[in-house]
Amino acid sequence: MNDTICALATATGGALGIIRISGPQALEILSRIFTKDLTKEPANTVHYGHVKDGSLIIDESMASVFKAPRSYTGEDSAELTCHGSRYILNQILELLVQSGCRMANPGEFTQRAYLNGKMDLSQAEAVADLIASTNRATHRLAMSQLRGGISSKLAILREQLLKLTSLLELELDFSDHEDLEFADRDELLALAQTIEDHITKLSKSFDMGNALKEGIPVAIVGAPNVGKSTLLNALLGEERAIVSDIQGTTRDAIEDTINLDGVTFRFIDTAGIRHTSDTIEQMGIERSMAAARQARIIIMMTEPGVPYPEITTRNEQTIIRIENKTEKFQAKYGVGLEELKTKLIASIPSYSEDDVIVTNARHYEALQRAQISIHSVIKGLHQGLSGDLLSEDLRQVLDILAEITGGQITPQETLNNIFSHFCVGK
Repeated sequence: MNDTICALATATGGALGIIRISGPQALEILSRIFTKDLTKEPANTVHYGHVKDGSLIIDESMASVFKAPRSYTGEDSAELTCHGSRYILNQILELLVQSGCRMANPGEFTQRAYLNGKMDLSQAEAVADLIASTNRATHRLAMSQLRGGISSKLAILREQLLKLTSLLELELDFSDHEDLEFADRDELLALAQTIEDHITKLSKSFDMGNALKEGIPVAIVGAPNVGKSTLLNALLGEERAIVSDIQGTTRDAIEDTINLDGVTFRFIDTAGIRHTSDTIEQMGIERSMAAARQARIIIMMTEPGVPYPEITTRNEQTIIRIENKTEKFQAKYGVGLEELKTKLIASIPSYSEDDVIVTNARHYEALQRAQISIHSVIKGLHQGLSGDLLSEDLRQVLDILAEITGGQITPQETLNNIFSHFCVGK
């Protein structure tokens, strides 16, 4: 990281644009094209001036100065706030490159922040989630992770694992002294089970975290013509699905999302469930059943004289039954719609600020592997395995959990893969 990088940190087309610069020569390079020597200015200050190409003024700008290690990247850095003209921004970037900068790769600023110890890997990934957040729920989850929510939980687990490992290794060191006992097996087993419970709880939270991140899947199922498409249109406030008196109109699942009380719900209007000899319609019905199996919430619709659909559900699914075209509920006229929205919001499990919800698939995969390893420890304790064999599994758990925060040496290809999904300028 001996080079200095630059990139546009804002979308083009706005009134203002921000160009970020970071690296050992950040302030020196910017000073070459700015009307003030920023290397002599104190940290955390903002300066008015002009960006110049020789004697030609390109723009009047504000330059913010940050000095290592008290900056986002941990390096000397600057942010240049300019007018948002694409031409102006491109001209300034060209001048910076000509003066010694290199154009940054996607996510390279945040990658440098991680490598310089300004944040751990899980916090770095939270930056991307924060940028991508589309509602209050996803923003809250990303902020929790950015503030070190999962890191603090893993730190507690690490302390417990180290205690367990230390007791076992101490026992090995004094194995010749049969009269000394440093590791009571019942105590070790209780501690290992506590660790497993915590890892399992984190792992299980991914189901909810992923649903909040991608949108809570809600399947609307029922017989043909009970008002499923009408309900979807009413919820969305637009004519998204075709409404017809002809049975079997909906041949494929139709998806769209709405935001209710800061949570995104992903609604799936499915084909009417009935017995049919129509091959195409039957394919739609099979997809309806698949959508219902995958949904967290199922809205079962019927109307007077029509039975509810017979589908297989899971215990963790929420089932909301609606009898349409009645005094209490009429999707066509919005009767009962607000009550339905209230039920949908109430179906989301509540969680507090202190709860850690896993939303990252990489973290989930690591937690699953850690579960397997800690279970091996518990199994070994029950079987009376020697401390050296148990220590090996415990070390494996520690290494796996360290992958989440980057506490151990993380393979370069893993880092490249993580940060390549960031936008340029972040």
